Amino acid sequence: MQPHMNTSAKPSSPARLPSGACDCHIHIYEPGYALAPTATFVPPPAPVKAYQQVQQALGLSRVIVVQPTGYGFDNACTVAALKTLGAQARGIAVVKPDISEEELQQLHQAGIRGVRFMMLPGGALGWDQLEPLAARVRPLGWHINFQMDGCNFPQHEARLRALPTPLVIDHIGKFLSPVTTAHAAFRAMGTLLESGRVWIKLSAPYESSHVGPPAYGDIAALASALARDFPERCLWASNWPHPNRVPRPDDQAMLDLLSGWAPDAALRQRILVDNPQSLYGFED
Repeated sequence: MQPHMNTSAKPSSPARLPSGACDCHIHIYEPGYALAPTATFVPPPAPVKAYQQVQQALGLSRVIVVQPTGYGFDNACTVAALKTLGAQARGIAVVKPDISEEELQQLHQAGIRGVRFMMLPGGALGWDQLEPLAARVRPLGWHINFQMDGCNFPQHEARLRALPTPLVIDHIGKFLSPVTTAHAAFRAMGTLLESGRVWIKLSAPYESSHVGPPAYGDIAALASALARDFPERCLWASNWPHPNRVPRPDDQAMLDLLSGWAPDAALRQRILVDNPQSLYGFED
């Protein structure tokens, strides 16, 4: 018997979101796909049909499916999800360094637009593959989707700025130790955003907040500053199904936080629609 899927979404939001609003980071876990030996936890059941219910309830039109660390280099589940979700979906894959050009083209045709580098436990690709893979995917117009402890930005800033592809940073920078907007690590991330080739997801404050819900005040201060100072570089994402978080955060509450971080409707339009449309190549 399948476990009951709690979508954690309330049907009150759709009218408030602009047309074309995009959720820039979700994961899909379907039955029948084996976890990689490097998986660090057993994921919750999170099939496409459950996310579609969340998407409809929140009033979201577009979505970016990010390859879970638990599936390693096997992108089959992510690609199958893109096929089901259709033209309003794009994906981020994890690929082996020696992937063939034919396989890259197949992933591109399936809707993949970036390679995921997770520099925390469970990640399949390491620092030594960063530049070589970035060079491989540059001709396709892909980007690097990147996650590490944001406190390390000062030591990696120059290297990340020199990448030949755009860079997308996960989860408000994911500073695993408390920082303020005056901290050197946050300023280093800001320097990257100033380059015009780097984006950041305003998402998953629970991943690094030391204050906690409902407002995640410490991380909210960072997200608000990013939305104010870098409106053209910000994206929003739910991080559904909130892997390895117990209790599971409420999806509507996660979306509602954006109104506090970006109180102006024109700014939310940019974050939810215009920026992801440009980055991921959605058509009007």
